[in-house]
Amino acid sequence: MKVNLPTEKQVIQEALEILLTHMEPLKLARFIAACNLGEGDYLKTKDQLFAGETVDSLYEKIQAFESGKNDLKNI
Repeated sequence: MKVNLPTEKQVIQEALEILLTHMEPLKLARFIAACNLGEGDYLKTKDQLFAGETVDSLYEKIQAFESGKNDLKNI
């Protein structure tokens, strides 16, 4: 029986994608820098994480994220 385990790079990529859905981009960037996850080609990683995004779409996501945090504070 052969077990296919993901590579370390695949696990990190998946974790970053999950964090991106739950953190604002600036905090994610600071997290990546703090963890020294900057190995490799930053531009390629940036393109993968933000594929199809525009400044406007990222702004909307940040606003929605902030609004969701404020809604939780009022509970």
